[in-house]
Amino acid sequence: QVQLVESGGGSVQAGGSLRLSCAASARTLSSYSMAWRRQAPGKERELVAAIRWSTLATYYTGSVKGRFTISRDNAKNMVYLQMNSLKPEDTAVYYCNAEDTTGRIHWGQGTQVTVSS
Repeated sequence: QVQLVESGGGSVQAGGSLRLSCAASARTLSSYSMAWRRQAPGKERELVAAIRWSTLATYYTGSVKGRFTISRDNAKNMVYLQMNSLKPEDTAVYYCNAEDTTGRIHWGQGTQVTVSS
């Protein structure tokens, strides 16, 4: 069982930056793919970025490439999402995910990010 706790959300003006953090608790995260998803009002949940725990392989959805960076700290069981050049369309609840080898996705409680123009 993996427990995930996000932090770092808030309100920022367009062009600003935020850093989201996700504290993950598990015996080992070496077999998990970690990711950030978001859900804006009236929209479906969207995969924003993902990173393999055991490698540095990353994925970004097109709208955030070059602006967001996902990273992890193995020693601390932490995952981060650095968000730069934020846009109003980035406004959403951001969720930390851990996907195990069976495809099951574990979710955190979410953190609100609001970007004003």
